[in-house]
Order: sequence, then C-alpha cells, then structure tokens
Amino acid sequence: MFKILFLLIFLASPLFASGIVISVEGEANGEIVIDLFEDVAPSHVERITTLASKGLYDGVVFHRVIKGFMAQTGDVKFGKRSGDLLMAGMGGSDLPNLNQEFSDLNYDRGIVGMARSQDPDSANSQFFIMFDEGSFLNGQYTVVGKVINGLDILDSIKIGKGANGTILGNPDVMKTVRVIK
Repeated sequence: MFKILFLLIFLASPLFASGIVISVEGEANGEIVIDLFEDVAPSHVERITTLASKGLYDGVVFHRVIKGFMAQTGDVKFGKRSGDLLMAGMGGSDLPNLNQEFSDLNYDRGIVGMARSQDPDSANSQFFIMFDEGSFLNGQYTVVGKVINGLDILDSIKIGKGANGTILGNPDVMKTVRVIK
C-alpha cells in the first residue's frame, strides 16, 4: 500500500507535468503552450513547474525581447508588473541555482531555454523563447521545452527598444502560467 501511495504522489508531482500554458497580456494577447522536456532537463523542468504551480510566474513581465532572437521572462523577484521594473532580469527565485543540463538539442524557433549568468550552473527561474534559430546557443544553455501552440502570440510580444532588448514603457506580461498534465 505504501508503494502505491508513494507512486501516486510521485507521479502527481510537478516533475511529471507535460507542459505549461502561459496566458500573455499586453501587445500580445493569448496563450503560448509549451511542451516541457522532462527527459532532457528534469531539474529545470521541475523548477519551472514548481514556480508555476505556486503562482510565482503570474504577473511577471517579458523584460528582454530582441527581434529575431528571443523573448525572456521569469524573474520572479524583480519582474512583477506591479513592481519597480528597473531591476527586472536581475533576480530569480528563493530556491538555489541549478546545475546545467546541456543537451544536443538545437536552439530552433520555439525552443525554450533557461537563462543564466556567465556561470553555466546559475540558472534559476528565468527562461527565454526563441523567435528564430540560434545555433550559437547550442550546448551552452539548458533546453527545457518547445512551443507547441501560440507561436503567433510569441511573435506579437512587444519588442524591446532599449539596450540589449530592454522593454521601454509597458512590457507584455505572463498574466498566468499554469501546469498541464
């Protein structure tokens, strides 16, 4: 009986989520559905699903968006729409940083990767979604998933006009992020 109960609890954990749905609001309005790659980056997928399950991604802005490259979000510390966005992109969660889980998957259109600093083992809560191919990222950043629906919404996200893709004015926001099985 204990083994069955443990298995049911384990299988219901965020680690076994099949993806997330991001409800985007701003210049872009709609949903982006992401298939998460638990078999490629289990620790990173677990982190994203844990933060999403706790509602910590809700209200977080897309703080760095570079046309033809990527849209970055996920700063649960400084990236809330209701906060002072001058620090957006400089924070993470209260959880420890993650060790890299690099793979041989290519950074193509719609691929979702974990953002990090220069240290390969510094990913925490931020992630980015590719507008186009970015082979220079291959093997350098952890791939966590791929957009399976909503590329049109991704393409509508407000492009940054500031330094390094910083959003000027009101950024688009992840209104809600929910885990799907």
